[in-house]
Amino acid sequence: MKIIIDTHIFLWAISEPDKMDASQRAQLESAVNTIYVSSISIVEIMIKALLGKLQVDFDPVEVAQKSGFELLDFSAQDAMSLKDMPFHHKDPFDRMLIAQSMVRDIAVMTNDGKFGFYDCKMVLST
Repeated sequence: MKIIIDTHIFLWAISEPDKMDASQRAQLESAVNTIYVSSISIVEIMIKALLGKLQVDFDPVEVAQKSGFELLDFSAQDAMSLKDMPFHHKDPFDRMLIAQSMVRDIAVMTNDGKFGFYDCKMVLST
């Protein structure tokens, strides 16, 4: 299965894996799954670091690659779908991840319940 991980899942996976439930960790560790870190998550991390909301003393691109995750660029086609998305979720980073998930038909792993208001595939925790 192909899975885009939400930013908080990426951060937990690399620094606090105990915050994820066992099924999430198993999905991330499964060799049959391709796990993507979106360029949107890298943008979110860098902006939050700039604003002092997140301490970033690592290179998230390098860490993602060393962790076995694939990087997924946000495309113009992904962006085009934002126009027609309802405003259930106001966070622009999450809206872009949802759009990317829907356009590319890739499941998304998150603990954010607002993702469920959209027609995107989700990897549900147990």
